[in-house]
Amino acid sequence: MPDAEQLLQMLTTPEVIATAIIIASALVYIILERFFPYSKDQKFLRNGFFNDLVMYTLLQTYLLGFAINFLIKWMDSTSGLSRLQLVSDWPIWAQLLFFTIVHDFYIYWFHRWQHRNEYLWRLHEAHHSVTAVDWLAGSRSHALEILINQTVEFAPIVLLGAAPEVALYKGVIDAVWGMYIHANLNVKSGFMVYIINGPEQHRWHHAIEITAGGINYGTKLAIWDTLFDTLVMPKEKPKGYGITNEYPLSDSNAPILTQFWQDFVNYFRQQFYAFRPMKQPSEA
Repeated sequence: MPDAEQLLQMLTTPEVIATAIIIASALVYIILERFFPYSKDQKFLRNGFFNDLVMYTLLQTYLLGFAINFLIKWMDSTSGLSRLQLVSDWPIWAQLLFFTIVHDFYIYWFHRWQHRNEYLWRLHEAHHSVTAVDWLAGSRSHALEILINQTVEFAPIVLLGAAPEVALYKGVIDAVWGMYIHANLNVKSGFMVYIINGPEQHRWHHAIEITAGGINYGTKLAIWDTLFDTLVMPKEKPKGYGITNEYPLSDSNAPILTQFWQDFVNYFRQQFYAFRPMKQPSEA
């Protein structure tokens, strides 16, 4: 049995603190959504809740973490770039700011490409299949999309010789901000809507009447959408969220336990659905 000091050390490791911040943030968003909802009739246990919480957030994140870590270590051992320590002399805050902004710029353009390339859209449509946008909705992304994006995101941090905690801090920012931009919150950002991304912009990115073409691609910064003329802020409310094809989703009218089982099965169906045969021009 660990003594009190050992227990305190175990509970105050950076990884435990990071996990606690993410869980606490989720609880804060859940509470805020109850008091300041944008869509007042949206259910907490909405369609796909179990799928997003258990299959995507917990299981997929845990398993992909091993794969991404393996890939980055292999890239580092092959290239030896991290030994150059290109950013190691920078302050931690400067490293974090640099990688956050550079990655945000990259993901803006990759995100645009996902909405314009038929093959990449096959992976990205999993994220757009959510029919209710809330704090948990951002967790639904195809495993291969996560593998690509997070390897591209975190590999430079390791390969350029950043401090180990930079990747951890950035992961926390990603998680907390991802919950925020998808949250069912009635936020009014004023002029900041052109600079910082939030629920106001991102709910329109998920709107069923716009999803395929895409708008508001920014993740953390809205300035990219502002600069490249992809920021769109209609005055009316979205007609709904999701995609219009026959995507495998649970039956929202079924008993809750039935929905949980459907969610479990649908996670695997959603992974394989991305690789369905492409329609020929005559079938489109």
